[in-house]
Amino acid sequence: MPVQVPAKTFTRAEVAKHNTEDSVWFIIDTVVYDASEFLDAHPGGEAVLRQVAGTDATVAFYNLHRHEVLEKYADLAIGSIEGEKPSIIAPVLGELSPVPYAEPLWLRPEFKSPYYKDSHRRLQRAMREFTDKYITPEAQERERDGQYISQELIDRMAKTGVLHMRMGPGKHLHGVELLGGVVDGKEFDYFHDLVCSQEGARTGCRGFQDGTMGGMVIGLTCILNYCHHNPALKKRVEDDVFSGRKKICLAITEAFAGSDVAGLRCTATKTPDGKHYIVNGTKKWITNGVFCDYFVTGVNTGKGLSVLLIERGEGVETKQIKTSYSTAAGTAYVTFDNVKVPVENLLGEENKGIYVILSNFNHERWTMCCGVIRNSRLVVEECLKWAHQRLVFGKRLIDQPVIRQKLAKMIALVESHQAWLEQITYQMCNMSYAEQSKHLGGPIALLKMSATRAAHEIADEAVQIWGGRGLTQTGMGRIIENFNRTYKFDAILGGAEEILGDLGVRQAMKFMPKAVL
Repeated sequence: MPVQVPAKTFTRAEVAKHNTEDSVWFIIDTVVYDASEFLDAHPGGEAVLRQVAGTDATVAFYNLHRHEVLEKYADLAIGSIEGEKPSIIAPVLGELSPVPYAEPLWLRPEFKSPYYKDSHRRLQRAMREFTDKYITPEAQERERDGQYISQELIDRMAKTGVLHMRMGPGKHLHGVELLGGVVDGKEFDYFHDLVCSQEGARTGCRGFQDGTMGGMVIGLTCILNYCHHNPALKKRVEDDVFSGRKKICLAITEAFAGSDVAGLRCTATKTPDGKHYIVNGTKKWITNGVFCDYFVTGVNTGKGLSVLLIERGEGVETKQIKTSYSTAAGTAYVTFDNVKVPVENLLGEENKGIYVILSNFNHERWTMCCGVIRNSRLVVEECLKWAHQRLVFGKRLIDQPVIRQKLAKMIALVESHQAWLEQITYQMCNMSYAEQSKHLGGPIALLKMSATRAAHEIADEAVQIWGGRGLTQTGMGRIIENFNRTYKFDAILGGAEEILGDLGVRQAMKFMPKAVL
């Protein structure tokens, strides 16, 4: 946001006089700052400010900082230079970025797209404002303190329908006012879903991205689609979760069974009267598990895999797992010790739970593609900004051919994967669930594999462009450091790259005519 500047004006000659022991003024983009009382508090030390006392420090400042720093210390602004206007374009809350390739092409006024309608554009604007105003500030704070999402933000997401939209299209959106009515729940399609996913990923905090009810996105689907025989339970859980009162997660992965979901060792044995299951076992790397109330749990029921809804209670224990991306995701180790679960909590059919689990894999992986591609674009934007302002050997970084080559590769990777994502999304909008299951499992798997490989290259090039700042968790290189540290989660969660690559090729060959030579 532009810095609010007092109305008082000064001449450059007046500012030049304030380069004494007791008075340190300087100019940044026509705004006059008085840092006399800030010298001891300056993170970079007193000497740096004294070096620019009485001068125009615009070039020096932007060679080290982003405009956001000026917002943080706006109270130091005392006026502006008489007769001059600022030349720096400051970011505005909720607005599109003017940086080339910082936004998907469909958001650029000079480009057209057959996929997006006015409702998608209204939703994009509303989600951008919501994310910038509410999600990003908390995401950055949680990245610093390691705490979980606040109930206040959950309540706000519930009240505005953001929680509902995270689940994608469906009847759960009907009659819900979505961000003040920018889109009707009945017309909400997968491109609206894509908009929500990509806008929500712009925080630059991968751990908190999962912490904003990521467990719900992959867990509640099983309740919505496979709790037919117990409508009272279905309604109670839906109401609890969509209202934000309670949280839900998907508890499938175990130490012995990651991508190999058929190898689960967590057992569920029926009691002699047939009214309950007794569940014993452990789950590992469960997103949001630390703070969840409901666990959609994969269990071995003797003759196959089944899925149970287990409520937190006696015999259920969770312990935080510290990961490299952030404790904000609430990643947990879950223990079930003789947990008594009513048979009515069975989701789908007994010993056929693999269908319950597989039913959401396409949407889960597609959602992850939305996120990693948008995060990759955010990194490209940061690199373009940095290369545009950073001076090295008397030139901007962008004036160096080797830097332009790196940026060219990064841009090409982002744009090509966004186009692939939109092509698949169009198919999702025009296929039944059965058709999606038959035809899109392989393409989505290949897209996720390729998008995370692209993220690997983008992260590597970004750190080289940023140097030491790309390895620093605070300051202007924060987004680069976070992406470089966390992109691997998208390469592992929801199916590892190797598993998904194999799935994509196997599905393609399954439908290949045998007579083709």
